[in-house]
Amino acid sequence: MNKLFGTDGIRGIANQYPMTTEIASNVGRAIAYLSKKEGHTPRILIGRDTRLSGDMFESAIISGICSMGVNAISVGVIPTPGIAFLTHDMRADAGIVISASHNPSQDNGIKIFNNEGFKLSDAKENEIEELIFADNMRRLHPSPKELGKLSRMDDAAGRYVDFLKSTFPQKLNPEGMKIILDCSNGATYRVAPAVFMELGCEVKTLFDQPDGKNINLKCGSQHTDALAAEVLRQKADAGFAFDGDGDRVIAVDDKGNILTGDRMLAICSAILKKEGQLKNNLVIRTVMSNLGLTVAFQKLGIDSVFAPVGDRFVLEEMLARGAVIGGEDSGHLIFLKHHTTGDGLITALQILAALKKEGRPLSELARIMSVFPQMLINIDVKRKPEIETVPEIMAAIKKAEKALGDKGRVLVRYSGTQNMCRVMVEGPTKKETETHCRRIADVVEKILA
Repeated sequence: MNKLFGTDGIRGIANQYPMTTEIASNVGRAIAYLSKKEGHTPRILIGRDTRLSGDMFESAIISGICSMGVNAISVGVIPTPGIAFLTHDMRADAGIVISASHNPSQDNGIKIFNNEGFKLSDAKENEIEELIFADNMRRLHPSPKELGKLSRMDDAAGRYVDFLKSTFPQKLNPEGMKIILDCSNGATYRVAPAVFMELGCEVKTLFDQPDGKNINLKCGSQHTDALAAEVLRQKADAGFAFDGDGDRVIAVDDKGNILTGDRMLAICSAILKKEGQLKNNLVIRTVMSNLGLTVAFQKLGIDSVFAPVGDRFVLEEMLARGAVIGGEDSGHLIFLKHHTTGDGLITALQILAALKKEGRPLSELARIMSVFPQMLINIDVKRKPEIETVPEIMAAIKKAEKALGDKGRVLVRYSGTQNMCRVMVEGPTKKETETHCRRIADVVEKILA
């Protein structure tokens, strides 16, 4: 069967398969059809980030939804986790986000949430693909008298801001704390400053002037140099860099040091354990997490379980094993007590709460975990054969693993959202780590690029 969905929805270059308006319209039709029930007119929410192609895809999806006799509600530009919240809060039947997350502006994507605010299961994604590739949408159309209608929700951002503020502990007062925000010219450019200012923080915002083309451009969670410099310049307590759709965040401490997801996960997990709130004494992390997190959890007496890369897989393990916190080094953290999906703003608020609870600067809290030397090289590839079936790559991996022994590790995997192979190596020294990583990457490039 043909595939549309990757590890996080559908994603690609705008106007190229699979991100065409034809596919987008059919996705809208399929979701609408699967939402229909006897005696009930479904409602489906649609939100987007700031990409130029967002309007085009929103129109296509809405037309598909309405053609099936289902009502569409447009909420405009809003972070991905905002749609997850609103879908559940409004008792809508589904929520759709048009975004390519941290990808460059020419890309776009489609993410879908069910009526409870969770990302779709593999089975439900397969149903959507089957409907689309069976090419039977015309047969499923209702009569012209049963067409759906479009409405627009003007207070969506405000409702989401109020929800975010409710996740910050009432007994804590962050008034006067100096916070720098990098909104990546993306979906958080309005809501992020509003949340922190309404909590009483002194806020300076960077990259909050989206023009449709500058989303993630040398800013945001992938490019934190400007944020780190501004934190030092302003002598701020912390800085937070969001990605284009706001479901992940990278922090900067008061010394200008970068804190990726693993360190934030260690800080927040330790506080939950201290407060007796770490259910089952368990944290879910991914195979990409740093070895330093393993050492930190051992010292803290915290159990952890590995999940495949992707926040949906982290969530699946959390639900299956009864964990309340989990995340990825990329900055996707999930706090199940507060939300059904990764939310960069909630993560930032939890770090802010940690600062107030511990009464120490973020640079001191970050010492809870030492980061092992790590190198990640991304290689654009033309094909994606199973890594295990490529002898040259496997030989390079085994050679590095033998040299590193138990003092490091190697992980080679494909991106679930781009035509890219990721080579990650951790080792005892920076030099050894870089040497092994580049050797494997050279082989991957030679064979697959």
